[in-house]
Amino acid sequence: MRVAVTGTPGTGKTSATERLADEDGSRESGEDMNVIHLNELIESEADLWTERDEDRGSLVADLEAISDRLGDWDGILESHLAHHFEADRVVVLRCAPEVLEDRLLERGEPEATAHENAESEALDVILSEAVERFGREHVYEIDTTDRDPDAVAAEIERVLDGDRDPSVGTVDFTGYL
Repeated sequence: MRVAVTGTPGTGKTSATERLADEDGSRESGEDMNVIHLNELIESEADLWTERDEDRGSLVADLEAISDRLGDWDGILESHLAHHFEADRVVVLRCAPEVLEDRLLERGEPEATAHENAESEALDVILSEAVERFGREHVYEIDTTDRDPDAVAAEIERVLDGDRDPSVGTVDFTGYL
């Protein structure tokens, strides 16, 4: 199974997915689980990005090259870009824009970047892209605002195990705008 875990930067993707697999790649349930942290992969392989965006301090990903590199992957693909790749299920992590902005500022992101990401979260940008590509029946929305990474990982685990129904539109942050 291929599960994309995506969301606006700062929603808790990396923190939650790191808890899903221990060092030998097996989940608490004993099943093997391959977790691909896509941003780390992009940073480590120069042929997976095309240029540096100096204004944002980030790399511009080459989605076609990444797709070729991933091949017929399985497990969990974690990144704000994960929903751009083939998957069986897509988990979209969400966070209240005010909290998201604070998280990004705390980790050293520029104020303009933190604000831009908070607005994107309020506008459901990643959720909309995921639904457009995969349909509502394959998208699982999880609000991480008041949850610690272990609780978020447990919700993702429910998606993996088929114990959670798809959900879209359960989170509304438009009041932020």
